Amino acid sequence: MLKQVKGRWACLFLDFRFYLPLKTIQAKKETATIRGDVVPFQTKMAQAAQMLIAIAEHFSTAPILTVTDSWFGNNGLWKPVYKAIGSRFNILSRLRCNNVLYDRPEKRKPKQRGRNKKYGQRLRSATDMAKTVQQKARSYTVNLYGKQREVRAYSRVVMLKTLKRSVQVVWVFRRTQWIALFTTDLSLSVTQIIEYYGARWKIESGFKELKQDIGSHKSQCRNAQAVTNHRLKSGKRSLSGVMIFSLW
Repeated sequence: MLKQVKGRWACLFLDFRFYLPLKTIQAKKETATIRGDVVPFQTKMAQAAQMLIAIAEHFSTAPILTVTDSWFGNNGLWKPVYKAIGSRFNILSRLRCNNVLYDRPEKRKPKQRGRNKKYGQRLRSATDMAKTVQQKARSYTVNLYGKQREVRAYSRVVMLKTLKRSVQVVWVFRRTQWIALFTTDLSLSVTQIIEYYGARWKIESGFKELKQDIGSHKSQCRNAQAVTNHRLKSGKRSLSGVMIFSLW
């Protein structure tokens, strides 16, 4: 969970899964178990969807906005979670530079024949559009990485075939570089989209603390009991570190 604490973003771990590669499970096919437990193979995408659905069921009335990198920002995560949660679920991610965008379909005219169009006119890729919309970008003041920063950005609602729905795309320009962000939540402002995606870096910081400060990078454990044993042997873990580690 990304949460602002005293004006700064913090990352709190709510759930975890142990990922086992398919080849590891297949290597133990003779017994079909690992340490006595039957372990079916799950992709990382399926595990992420499972965790999001479980968290959404716990917070049964709260809207869920999932901030991800471009690897998770596709229909593989969107479809199963949206099917289970419904309109409470939205995603905010980075748009891949080669994604092709489409305009929204025109409103159907009275007595017009044929089926309704799902997509409007084909636009261009995110990269090609960035060259055009940069001239239309305007300045925004956003809170990024603990500081107030000036960025130039341009926003437009388009259709994305990878999710089969309307999304809001924000191109952010910084000197010689740019990135394109998108979200299924059309009510978010440009400033919110940029700040929420910038807060995602706290997730990476959280993993760094787990690996370096708490010491999980020294452990190759893949089950809960082994993780607990490793922690007890180290003898130098703080209580807060143990709580965070157990939630990871």
